[in-house]
Order: sequence, then C-alpha cells, then structure tokens
Amino acid sequence: MSTLNSDDRYKQRQQKIKDHIDEQIESAQEEKGLLLVITGNGKGKSTSGFGMITRAVGHGQKCGVGQFIKGTWACGERTLLQQHNVQFSVMATGFTWDTQNKESDTTAAQTTWQECKAMLADPTMDVVLLDELTYMITYDYIPLSDIIQALNDRPSHQSVIITGRAAHRELIQLADTVSEIRNTKHAFENGIKARQGIDW
Repeated sequence: MSTLNSDDRYKQRQQKIKDHIDEQIESAQEEKGLLLVITGNGKGKSTSGFGMITRAVGHGQKCGVGQFIKGTWACGERTLLQQHNVQFSVMATGFTWDTQNKESDTTAAQTTWQECKAMLADPTMDVVLLDELTYMITYDYIPLSDIIQALNDRPSHQSVIITGRAAHRELIQLADTVSEIRNTKHAFENGIKARQGIDW
C-alpha cells in the first residue's frame, strides 16, 4: 500500500513528465528550416500561419507571405504586417466560385506563384507563409512538382508554412510538422455573418 500523499504523487508524475521532455530536448540537435502544413476543414488555418509570421517578425526575422484565393478586400493581418516590412504577394482575384474563370484564375495563380518562388529562393528570407496554397494544387493551377522543387531547393535555414484544406499527400510526406484543424461548429453555418477582426 502506497504511503505517498497526493502532493508526493503529483510531484512524481510531474518529474516523470519533466524527465521525458528533457530527454527529447537533449536528443533534438538538428537545426534547419521547417516545413509546416496546416490543413483540415476547420477555421483557423490562415490565422495560425499568420500567428507564426507575427512571432517571427517579433524576433526580428525577415518574412514573406503569398496569399492565394484571396480578394481585394482589406486584410487585417496584411495591414498590420506590411507596417513591419513583411513582403506580400496577393492573388487578389477572390474565390474561384466567384470568378468562375479557370484561365484567368490560373494566370493569377501563376503570377503570384512566381513571386512566391522568388521569396523561397531568397537567402535573406527567414519565414514564408503560402496561405491557401493547397487549393492551387487541387485546381491544377500550379504543378505540384514545381512546388515540391521550390520547397526542396529553398535555403536550408528558411521555414515555410502552407495552409489550406485537403493538403496533397506529397506535401504531408515532405512536411516536418502537420496540423489538421477539424470543424466542430461554425457560426456561419447558423446564419451568422463573418466578423471583421475575427474572420478577416
């Protein structure tokens, strides 16, 4: 029968957790830029990506953002981050279900992608966010092989964040970290309007 009181048992559990974490930290010695994929049907993929860009800017790092499937409306993150010298390339055609023109959407996507490729090739760029890039693969606007090549050829210290639903399996295999955001409940589904500062 254990003679330990609840405080002692708590300390033992926490010490085991600490030992495990310390061991992981000790064994994680490789330093390199990361590829992160944030996918899934839930809200918050772009928000998470922009959060990492904001964090990197706070550490004095140089950042760039490519925005696909975005319109010409005001973007709170862009308004703020451009004041901190974050480079943006914006497709600015709106959603594909609005334009309904594959040729013009493909041209706009390719133009934005070329600007993003320049960011990915820039050795002074620390973090690049490719927001909603997954749709460009799904809709066949940008060849997957071209994206994979650019990611593989980027400077070794550079981290890249890719957001969007239905991330291609090759992106998931290539990524260092993959997060899937699941939709449990969304205000829009109950007829509530998108809200400035929350949704854009």
